[in-house]
Amino acid sequence: MDFANAKRVVIKIGSSLLMDKKEKGIRHKWLKSLVDDILALQKKDIEVIIVTSGSVALGKKYIKFKKDTLKLEEKQAAAACGQTDLVRSYQRYFNDKKAQAAQILLTIFDSENRRNYLNAKNTIETLLENKVIPIVNENDTVATHELRFGDNDRLAARVAQMVSADHLIVFSDIDGLYTSNPKIDENAVHIEEVDEIDNHIESMAGGSSSLVGTGGMITKIAAAKIATRCGCNMILTKGVETNPIKKLINGGKHTIFLSKENPISARKQWIASSINPSGEIIIDQGALRALKKGKSLLPAGVIDVVGEFERGDAVEIKDFKMEKVGVGITAYSSSDANMIKGHHSQEIEHIVGFTGRSDLIHADDLVVEEKA
Repeated sequence: MDFANAKRVVIKIGSSLLMDKKEKGIRHKWLKSLVDDILALQKKDIEVIIVTSGSVALGKKYIKFKKDTLKLEEKQAAAACGQTDLVRSYQRYFNDKKAQAAQILLTIFDSENRRNYLNAKNTIETLLENKVIPIVNENDTVATHELRFGDNDRLAARVAQMVSADHLIVFSDIDGLYTSNPKIDENAVHIEEVDEIDNHIESMAGGSSSLVGTGGMITKIAAAKIATRCGCNMILTKGVETNPIKKLINGGKHTIFLSKENPISARKQWIASSINPSGEIIIDQGALRALKKGKSLLPAGVIDVVGEFERGDAVEIKDFKMEKVGVGITAYSSSDANMIKGHHSQEIEHIVGFTGRSDLIHADDLVVEEKA
């Protein structure tokens, strides 16, 4: 597996890989080897985000539930106990290598609510800029049946979408997709590459065979659909042995679900076609020339702001003749945009009272029409 062109990778770790089934604790030797692999990627200037399971499985030993199937409130209690253990173990091995990691807990609400989504995205981006490894888990202690991702495979795909990752690597107890369950069908055939997830591919998925994790092949196919639609390739491979990333790079058996787009172009297609603009931003000739060159939209080039919108909303961009030239995701609300329009970026903090982005719309969040 070649990561030569990768810039950002999300790695999903399942409970069955982290947990020692006999000791009911973390497989420390395995986790230490994973950290070594991640730091090796970081040395190659590849940014890594971890999405990990394990808090519920770890927490069960503290409360000592006598049954395997837990009610929601029992899972939440177990997660509250296990989460500290989980993150402390990651932190220990990163710190041993003079590296830093940070915990982020998310619910599905955070991925769908505009403000929460942007806050989570910006937090992860800031951590990566400062060489800190984000460790993401579902916030089991506050999630409800209606708000849960239900499995961390799909959570990992949402995170990959959020940060425009190149690859999502899902480490599991199986080395890829098969035509049927290889644990019960000796004639099952391994599939190395999937370039389209159709009904035939989906029909190959079965239930979870792990005693520890909650996600099966069905959730992994669902995650692959989310990832590939946003320009991210998803790799499903076995991660039970130590140094799983190193083994994957050296030719470990896997299935890759290929995306037909890159993350930025996929995001721009989504911006251009899937969003109803909430307002308008009118720009001058200098700003228009800058946008044509692929630059971000700065407040200095804004003539007027029309309508009411919030940070993270889509807005139409129009030139001084009131002709539409594009659409973008704004980093400021209409009230703040009105205050900073025509001003230089270094004046923003003084005007609005907080340190915000220097651009009103970042180039990655901006689609300029060809006729412009």
